[in-house]
Amino acid sequence: MLEYVKTILLKVSFDKMLFEKELRKALKVLLVEELQQLKQWCYDQFSGMYLLILNKVFTKTQA
Repeated sequence: MLEYVKTILLKVSFDKMLFEKELRKALKVLLVEELQQLKQWCYDQFSGMYLLILNKVFTKTQA
């Protein structure tokens, strides 16, 4: 499932709102171990474009 989520996020990365929506959906379907991998991958791939979104989404999941 993690690889599928990565593919989706890459395909929607052109649109900020769609990216955030798909990222939030991904957090609901992935296993706990996969979430840490996804978080690291997202920061590696998208921190230049969507750092604020990543911080917002991943901060809420840890609270």
